[in-house]
Amino acid sequence: MNIIIALIPAVCWGIFPLIASKTGGGPANQILGTGLGATLVGLIVFAIMHPTITASAFIWAFMAGACWTIGQIGQFISMKPERMGVTTTMPISAGFQLVGNSLIGMLFLGNWSGTTAKIIGLVALAIVVVGVVLTAVTDDNKSEAASVKDVLFLLVTTVGYWIYSSFPNLPAVRHVSPTALYLPEMLGILCGALIFVFATRETSALTAHESWAGMIGGAIWGIAAFAYIFSAQENGTSSAFIYTQLSVVISTLGGMLFLHERKTSRELGFTLAGLVLLVVGSVITGFI
Repeated sequence: MNIIIALIPAVCWGIFPLIASKTGGGPANQILGTGLGATLVGLIVFAIMHPTITASAFIWAFMAGACWTIGQIGQFISMKPERMGVTTTMPISAGFQLVGNSLIGMLFLGNWSGTTAKIIGLVALAIVVVGVVLTAVTDDNKSEAASVKDVLFLLVTTVGYWIYSSFPNLPAVRHVSPTALYLPEMLGILCGALIFVFATRETSALTAHESWAGMIGGAIWGIAAFAYIFSAQENGTSSAFIYTQLSVVISTLGGMLFLHERKTSRELGFTLAGLVLLVVGSVITGFI
């Protein structure tokens, strides 16, 4: 049963970008649908479990959720066929998240204490970086090629993911139950989505079919986020994290199989090698 719980986030987060791409619409539709679906799951969880939370913790969780939308919007924009596509975006994004979160943990949160742990961790991150570079290799200038501009855009927006991931370590919420933080995080995601919709003047997304269809992907993401809480409790944080790295494999291969994003034999070879290095580097950091 513990393995099944651990696989739920991996599978759900793996198919989430595929569903978001299939439901159609632009980034405004996708992020709004995600916010609506995730909030629906959050409300159901709250109604069933009745967690208690202080006003301060609620505000911090809400802000963390809003910051998450920055990273997800960047990912949605990068996933567009005319940018990098799903198969290129997802492994690069996963690599950026792992490297950034690990460095933040080492520099500011006291992770990887000791010289040996730091050396092993930095070597693991170097492996991840090599994996990211390999997944970005392209043979020509087709639409899914990863330009420097596109990669830098994805890197900058990944800051939102870094803030969201570091949030549970803040003193104000460190001892608060993750279940209690869940709904305010989802509400923050919905608020961030609405800010993006109005800031980009894409208000038609509020009534568009694609946005409401996007709730399916949002609900799936929300279920994954909630299942991860229990996976970390039952399997330990390190093991739970390692299992989630399967999601990048699912989304990358799924992009080729279900979204028909084509790669040459050489590109496919580099992509598969890069995925292996990403997973290996992630597993190493999980055991430090």
